[in-house]
Amino acid sequence: MTHNVSLTRYLIEQQRDNGRITPQLRLLIEIVARACKRIAINVNKGELGGVLGSLGTENVQGEVQKKLDVIANEVLIEANEWGGHLAAMASEEMDDIYTVPNRYPHGEYLLLFDPLDGSSNIDVNVSIGTIFSVLQHRDGQEVSAKSFLQPGCEQVAAGYCVYGPQTTLVLTVGNGVVMFTLDREQGSWVMTEDKVRIPEDTKEFAINMSNMRHWAPPVKRYIDECLAGKEGPRGKDFNMRWIASMVADVHRILTRGGIFMYPWDKREPGKPGKLRLMYEANPMAFLVEQAGGAATDGRQRILDIPPTELHQRVAVVLGSKNEVERVTAYHHEAA
Repeated sequence: MTHNVSLTRYLIEQQRDNGRITPQLRLLIEIVARACKRIAINVNKGELGGVLGSLGTENVQGEVQKKLDVIANEVLIEANEWGGHLAAMASEEMDDIYTVPNRYPHGEYLLLFDPLDGSSNIDVNVSIGTIFSVLQHRDGQEVSAKSFLQPGCEQVAAGYCVYGPQTTLVLTVGNGVVMFTLDREQGSWVMTEDKVRIPEDTKEFAINMSNMRHWAPPVKRYIDECLAGKEGPRGKDFNMRWIASMVADVHRILTRGGIFMYPWDKREPGKPGKLRLMYEANPMAFLVEQAGGAATDGRQRILDIPPTELHQRVAVVLGSKNEVERVTAYHHEAA
């Protein structure tokens, strides 16, 4: 009876029975979840709260910031800086790391987040979300940007919150994937799915088809086979889904399977990809693998990629295991 299990109860059981998490990590996850409630309230108000539209400023990625991007970023910082569980934070919206002020106690964890993924969908009322990743500050030195440069396999927790018809929190602490739905009347997170599993095969793919002319041959080969349908080499018809919000697209895959691709393309050949390794690819890859799926950059496992900079970009292929392995094999053959 998952509906009797709250987020707090689940985390306490992970701490007490499985030894998966420490009290500090439990507090961190609960505070992130609490911050997501506040962000959800702002998202739900929309025009009534005066939060739609852009600020006219750009983030470190050179992207125009929406009002909600900045609000969500501030909510996450204010919620997490004083609790004593963090040493520092890093955000897709900030140039550099945010070190916990000296007036507050410092903890052993590092928090990375994309405060509002899918910003282009804010003003048109399409699902968006918050992605987060937790690492340990292990080097014993003063915290710096270098402290965050750990491969994704070192994550101790990751998750996202999707703000859609329901507000859903999806979480892993390295012991499978669980989903919680926000009960707005009670104000609590209630478990609605345990032991999430991604089917190994699928008939759905998610990719921005408008970029087809820019793709590398292995990606075009795979999509051409999908589009060929029953008469093609795959012998089955595929459907395409593309929301342009990674949180929403990955949530669909965790719910019913599929493959999500944001590959390298020749528009900017010097960049390995579009998505951010630390804020998007690593946490999503951790979740997908914990649910039985796979995640690569087309050539290697995402969680094994050694980061070299805080805002590093990467190509992403993730979802149903057999489909991801097929795309990866096509890249290896081409190489």
